Amino acid sequence: MSSVILREVPVDSPIHRLWAGTKMIAAFAISVLLMFLPSWPVLGITVAFLVAIWLTARLPLGTLPRFPWWFWAGVLIGLCINIPMGTTAILGYLKITVFAFILLGASFLITWTTPMGDIAPALAKLGAPLRRIGWTRKGVRHAVPVDEWAVVVALTLRGLPLLLEEMRVLRAARKLRPSDGMLQRAADNPLADILTAAMAVSTRRAGELGEAITARGGTGELTAHPSLPGRGDIFALAITGLVGASAIALDILL
Repeated sequence: MSSVILREVPVDSPIHRLWAGTKMIAAFAISVLLMFLPSWPVLGITVAFLVAIWLTARLPLGTLPRFPWWFWAGVLIGLCINIPMGTTAILGYLKITVFAFILLGASFLITWTTPMGDIAPALAKLGAPLRRIGWTRKGVRHAVPVDEWAVVVALTLRGLPLLLEEMRVLRAARKLRPSDGMLQRAADNPLADILTAAMAVSTRRAGELGEAITARGGTGELTAHPSLPGRGDIFALAITGLVGASAIALDILL
């Protein structure tokens, strides 16, 4: 797959300048719309909307992910399984596949146009109403840990590209390792070797990251960054709502 998965593409565009929370709200609205109205007109309008966002974001074609052959083989096998069940099953499978690609594309657009440092503050801001929810235990009131959840999501998104890069390096290093003979090669388990090395590297990186966060004031500093929407965000949400309303109207008419 592309090496820019879950990484910001440094391009100046109106989409890049939007608040991270606005993009998350738009992606959530799209997912809810497709969940209740997964018709072909709605899917078509949604795909056109994502293509328009792509063009507005001025992203190069090189950012598109290149899925491995086994991914497309799995999609084809799923299609072949549904062929004996009739046209309805085939169309349903195609709708689910397009739906999945739309959600995947919306997620990629967020990561390609948003600095990872803006994710945690935006999540904390969007989850602020949840802080009013809480419970009392042994006379102590506990609130919903919104900030902690936001930090976990942000660190996960930041760590996945690093883990993928480590897996590529470990796989390349294993290929360069000299062979000790046919018997040794037969006894080797490539997947177990790579996973074991990846877990060791991930543990080391997690420790270093924890020490760095502690030295900079703890996880609270990750959500303390000022994060507020602007006029452009209101305009973007209005366009998203207009596109959603148009998709619903077209679905009703057809």
